[in-house]
Amino acid sequence: IFLPEALAAFSSPFSKMAPPKKGEKKKRSAMNEVVTREYTINLHKRVHGMGFKKRAPRAVKEIRKFAEKMMGTPDIRIDTRLNKQVWAKGVRSPPCRLRIRLARKRNEDEDSPNKLYTLVTYVPVTSFKRLGTLNVESED
Repeated sequence: IFLPEALAAFSSPFSKMAPPKKGEKKKRSAMNEVVTREYTINLHKRVHGMGFKKRAPRAVKEIRKFAEKMMGTPDIRIDTRLNKQVWAKGVRSPPCRLRIRLARKRNEDEDSPNKLYTLVTYVPVTSFKRLGTLNVESED
């Protein structure tokens, strides 16, 4: 027999959030800032086990998913040079790793539901060794 009123007496003391402190300002979300970062994305582990004809399309989808997770914007735009790099060796063998630049930008389109979008571009590198996430100063 399920008795919700009986369980209410045993609820955890951590179930409720702490009340806001007096005089404390609400912090602005960092997701609304325009920012550019460079990442190395490991595509090998993301397309592992996929059928040959689905590997490059899955790699593009995984880049889009990675960019959405890192930048927090649902509107992701992939540059044509990045797309060409993913497809350079055909559908069966996308590159194992890619260095990409994620730029969160303001949307100029007035009737768009999203205020920001993310532009994903390709960054050519000779080696992926000792490259971490890098904040890039904006070019404009």
